[in-house]
Amino acid sequence: MATGISFVIADDHPLFRGALRQALTGIDDQSRIIEVGDFEGAKSLIGGGQEIDLVLLDLSMPGVSGLSGLVALRGMDASLPIVIVSAHDDAATIRRALELGASGFISKSASMDEIRGAVRRVIDGEIVKPAGMELGVEGDPEIGDLIARLRTLTPQQTRVLSMLAEGLLNKQIAFELHVSEATVKAHVSAILQKLGVDSRTQAVIRLSRIATEPLATEG
Repeated sequence: MATGISFVIADDHPLFRGALRQALTGIDDQSRIIEVGDFEGAKSLIGGGQEIDLVLLDLSMPGVSGLSGLVALRGMDASLPIVIVSAHDDAATIRRALELGASGFISKSASMDEIRGAVRRVIDGEIVKPAGMELGVEGDPEIGDLIARLRTLTPQQTRVLSMLAEGLLNKQIAFELHVSEATVKAHVSAILQKLGVDSRTQAVIRLSRIATEPLATEG
């Protein structure tokens, strides 16, 4: 396993960040661990050009709720491994997180050794989930359809969709992404087509289905 790994812990609970830091320190004594307590901090780090090897992301913290945070970060860097660490550890939430591109899911009730072992496996290229958890199949056809459609978006389209959800205008998105407004409009048109909606408002409403709590509402 490589040494000198750069971790980001994104969680709004200082005590739990401390527990995760302790678990990560046992993986590699040369690792670099950065802690952030809100979603804006996580986005700033990932968008700031720093070398990051793995993100441990809580599903609910200031600035984000549900799986929309995972979608947003995947849009910023699709190659960056993101492990969800959450108390929402039901089968539906875990399955949806993995389908949306998470490299793993760790329950907040996991022991220090379990957390350390799961992170090691992700670093080695595995996709991890809680031991013995049967994930089943999607019970909500609308959520299943939405996830399938979100997976067809390019990283840049995913990022634009997340910015639409933040309420940004085309010219603001163009400024943030260093592209023309015409390029943003083309991305928005592609997003609407891929999500099967007629307006940006409908696209944001569809995305909000994975940003609500409780996260698991199957049936």
